[in-house]
Amino acid sequence: MATSRKPTDTPPAGSPALQRPPAEIQYAAQIAQLQAQDKDPRPPGWAMSLKAARAFILGDAQLGIAPKIVAPVASIERMLVTLATGRGLMLVGEPGTAKSMLSELLATAISGVSTLTIQGGASITEDQIKYGWNYALLINEGPSPRAMVPAPLYIGMQQGQVVRFEEITRAPLEVQDCLLGMLSDRVMAVPELSGEHGMLYAREGFNIIATANTRDRGVNEMSAALKRRFDFETVFPILDFERELALVRESSARLLAQSGIPKTVPQPVLELLVATFRDLRGAPASSSEKNGGGSDAAMDRLTAVMSTAEAVNVAHAVGVRAWFLEQREGSPADLVDCIAGTVVKDNADDRAKLRRYFEQKAAKRSGEHWRAYYEARHRLP
Repeated sequence: MATSRKPTDTPPAGSPALQRPPAEIQYAAQIAQLQAQDKDPRPPGWAMSLKAARAFILGDAQLGIAPKIVAPVASIERMLVTLATGRGLMLVGEPGTAKSMLSELLATAISGVSTLTIQGGASITEDQIKYGWNYALLINEGPSPRAMVPAPLYIGMQQGQVVRFEEITRAPLEVQDCLLGMLSDRVMAVPELSGEHGMLYAREGFNIIATANTRDRGVNEMSAALKRRFDFETVFPILDFERELALVRESSARLLAQSGIPKTVPQPVLELLVATFRDLRGAPASSSEKNGGGSDAAMDRLTAVMSTAEAVNVAHAVGVRAWFLEQREGSPADLVDCIAGTVVKDNADDRAKLRRYFEQKAAKRSGEHWRAYYEARHRLP
């Protein structure tokens, strides 16, 4: 799986430009189209049927809807079935495999809204995910529904919508475990209030989609009790070279257009970028790489995240650097400049591995663009 593909919807004329609109805004026309044509049965509380949700995420050529993510059909269907049964969904995988994008698309398809999001971290507290208080009203009136400030989990249960919990394993264990009652009994106790307001019962449509990076396992490992309430689905990197290349090309072209740049990154430069990322993370080579005189020497995997999402960011940086500095298309030398910050970061071993890559792999590849790429290696920091 990987980052989203090129959107087919455009924002309304005169609307302010958003750097990154949520899926329900970006694909509003598609959602309306699918809901209008949706004749299949829907699970209780869902905005569309499972078939329509699958078409929204994976695309439908007959309806003119492009795929938004690269993923196996069976995997997406399992996720939709899990959420329709009322069990929580846990998406796990390497960083940069579009787990957050996938959770956003699923929430949008099911609830029509993806912004009920909790960002896990060491500083997050229980009241940031359940509810807090307006302390001015609390002091003047005491605990009351009017003084309550609902957080994403409270809103999701109250309105019957999907809540996204990003990087759940980075949240403290006591915060994670407060989800147990919501996932099993579908109820949230509000001890500060009395009567009918003291218990919140989830409406149909409520569920939780959580994400976790495999590299973060052991930070705050989930309890066995919480794991039992989730169905786990592993999100894998894209295995096919051509599909990854196409995704990087389309996604970077969209980002460059949003940046006001009239040129895209040339195809040979994108091929260099994708091949480098795949080599450095140990992905299978393309057929052209296997037959093009490339070295078979194994490369050490880097500690840095060499994901498709990072490749899209590097392609965007290549286009920005070339256009805003010299008003031209990106070149292999620009790629060397831009890839260094992604790969090297602050790890001296990764810096050495990257230099070895140029000497052991790039130097032995055939083609003019590979030669220019190798000759620009002096631009590495």
